[in-house]
Amino acid sequence: MSLKDVNPVNAAKPKRVAIVIANPAVSTTTGWSVGFWWSELTHPYLAFTEAGYEVEIFSPDGGRCEPDAMSDPRDPSGYSETDLISMGFIATPRLAALVEDTKPVSDLAVANFDAIVVAGGQAPMFTFETATTLHETFVAFYEAGKVAAALCHGTAILRYAELSNGEPLVRGKTVTGFANVEEDFADNAVWSMGALPRDKHVMPWRIEDELKALGANYIQAGLWRGFAVRDGNLVTGQQNFSGAETAAKVIEALGA
Repeated sequence: MSLKDVNPVNAAKPKRVAIVIANPAVSTTTGWSVGFWWSELTHPYLAFTEAGYEVEIFSPDGGRCEPDAMSDPRDPSGYSETDLISMGFIATPRLAALVEDTKPVSDLAVANFDAIVVAGGQAPMFTFETATTLHETFVAFYEAGKVAAALCHGTAILRYAELSNGEPLVRGKTVTGFANVEEDFADNAVWSMGALPRDKHVMPWRIEDELKALGANYIQAGLWRGFAVRDGNLVTGQQNFSGAETAAKVIEALGA
């Protein structure tokens, strides 16, 4: 098998990447409004555009998307106040407008793109189960030999992605995603604030546990460390601090 067979990208044209962000939802565990995470969109977007790629933004249902509040650098919590890349994106009207009217994944033609990147945030954990068109599109990228990437809770897609033969796409693959130690940290944070009873968890299930159960070789780099891994044309990033690392692996896989 030649490199061309593995990665059918026309080097004579700018490479094209589809970034998928989650539609707004309400958490069934906390009752909070949840959405996508800014840095998981903006950091890859910057890396790809600086590499000369064309980038389009999609969501499973299309339309206006909402970020998780704590991912906004302007949020009173101050959690993301040092995220100057996201602040620059938000403060640029042309870019900020991109999340106001996203294209539905049903309009995403695999033949027109070289890679798909599924960003996270909290919403994927509650909405991706029914996003069947996204499941099919992600697998179509992978089976076409194109780059299929996901990061943080966007790796929830791997719980549902099945190959044409019915096997889990992730079986036998080395991957990462939001780690149990990070879920523990998040749970303890909301418990300490009294925002959630100690018998409740922020997330309805856990990425690390589910990927292992599906036969993946799950690895991680430790609490809140930027980390991404590539296994062939499958790329995964650990959490919201891994956007640049994930983009770098995608660029590496595309050969430029």
